[in-house]
Amino acid sequence: MSGLENVEIPPCPECASEYTYESGASVVCPMCSYEWVPGEAEEAAETEAAGSVIKDAVGKVLSDGDSVSIIKSLKVKGGSDIKIGTKVTGIRLLSEPVNGHDIEAKVPGAGQMYLKSSVVKKA
Repeated sequence: MSGLENVEIPPCPECASEYTYESGASVVCPMCSYEWVPGEAEEAAETEAAGSVIKDAVGKVLSDGDSVSIIKSLKVKGGSDIKIGTKVTGIRLLSEPVNGHDIEAKVPGAGQMYLKSSVVKKA
């Protein structure tokens, strides 16, 4: 024996590639560049199965009270634009989306409004 353990590394949950490798505490897929922690992937799957999950633009799961940053300049009717990088705190996720908007938040300088999860990134 050379002292190396035969540890089974799970396949990639995104592309099902078997060529994954460990990098510290996480597992990385060289085929699609997806990186995950094996225990967290199972928790996320259970959360998704439990109900609808709202994710930000980069795929992180959002929850009520999170802080997010705007990643795209937004034009607002009757007001000034919301610039990239604007930090919004204390978001509220909507169970029923309003015109495709699934987040309600108070945006600094713009007031209370609805946002789409595709234009925010978890801060």
